[in-house]
Amino acid sequence: MTKTRVSYFYHPEVGHFYYGPSHPMKPHRLKLAHHLILGYGIYKEMDCYRPHPATMGEMTEFHSEEYLQFLSKCSPDNLRQYHSQMQRFNAGEYTDCPVFDGVLEFSSLSTGASLDGAVQLAQGQCDVAVNWSGGLHHAKKSEASGFCYVNDIVLAILELLKVYARVLYIDIDVHHGDGVEEAFYCTDRVMTFSLHKYGDFFPGTGHSSETGAKEGTGFSVNAPLQSGMCDRTYNDLFQPVFDKIMEVYQPGAIVLQCGADSIAGDRLGPFNLTLKGHAACVKYVKKYGVPTLVLGGGGYTIRNVARLWCYETAVLVEKEIPNEIPFNDYYEYYAPDFELHLKLEDKENQNSKESLEAIKIELLQQLQNLQGAPSVQMQQVPPPFRVIKNTTNDSDDDNDDDNDGDDQRHKSKTRHGDGDRKPHEAELYDQVD
Repeated sequence: MTKTRVSYFYHPEVGHFYYGPSHPMKPHRLKLAHHLILGYGIYKEMDCYRPHPATMGEMTEFHSEEYLQFLSKCSPDNLRQYHSQMQRFNAGEYTDCPVFDGVLEFSSLSTGASLDGAVQLAQGQCDVAVNWSGGLHHAKKSEASGFCYVNDIVLAILELLKVYARVLYIDIDVHHGDGVEEAFYCTDRVMTFSLHKYGDFFPGTGHSSETGAKEGTGFSVNAPLQSGMCDRTYNDLFQPVFDKIMEVYQPGAIVLQCGADSIAGDRLGPFNLTLKGHAACVKYVKKYGVPTLVLGGGGYTIRNVARLWCYETAVLVEKEIPNEIPFNDYYEYYAPDFELHLKLEDKENQNSKESLEAIKIELLQQLQNLQGAPSVQMQQVPPPFRVIKNTTNDSDDDNDDDNDGDDQRHKSKTRHGDGDRKPHEAELYDQVD
């Protein structure tokens, strides 16, 4: 059996941002997870990349330009002059999305990594792409929400849709993936499947009756759950519904959001999953062998977030790792036991067997009613960017088409013209004496 090719995307600056002293979102958790992956030696089993920061042009593929301009200009030092815009874009002091130093830079780093992963998958350069800094699923087109400013998931899915007719989005965060569902609510080219706490809980959406609209009717699949969800009941619901989705929808690519706030001991999440129970979903999705983009998301007890994402990275590369935490730069965070796996909380599972069975039957019936996998008229895909490296002497340039050293779109290896640079009246040239 061929080993799964895993690409891992991490930018060293992404963990340096700070939402504020009392805010539960701590980007520092990304550094903890990364150093645990290094400590266990898991990085040796993957191709590791430093992603590019997403540009304004890339982010405007989904978000409004006015909203992104606001994020780029607003800072803690000039909040007063943006008072009306902060209300309009749901950002600032009295919301869950504060304006902090480098807010757009932080978003561009997490988004760029998700886009790089999507591009690699679309080009067949890997089987699984991992970006733990991504998965910010609440952000809307012109509005920050739920600690999220730029929706890297929507942008990555849009990139995948250039190549794949259908993309499946799976969300195992404790919160409903409302931003992604809303973006694709009226299309059958993206199916969303979310398991989440429902009721008096943010964002308040995600009832099983929310199934999509227009051409997307039936393609939003929601499993509303109650507190105390444990491994067995979670996977007893997840696996049969996912199997039915794969049978009916037949996606060309999968985006899997692995929010860590659904595991035991989270500051905000009331579920009671172990690392193995959460990772069982990841392992089950991987079993199908469909190109998959794996992303982070929520998670507010940062030492447990690092534990989970490290363990799930090991699952993706099929590496067994010991329970003892290896020494690393953040070793003291794992005191007092210095063990990878968590001990469950003594918490009642408020999901009855009957209620879970009813949800499962309702979702399976919803999927059964779909008229097979929707087709789409695909246009010719434009050729991808390729980095052409200059590996020969200048004297060989005339004989080698690929030694330009620039990013180019190459449709063929045939050189057009005689290769001489022709002056043009619309260009500016340096004066030559």
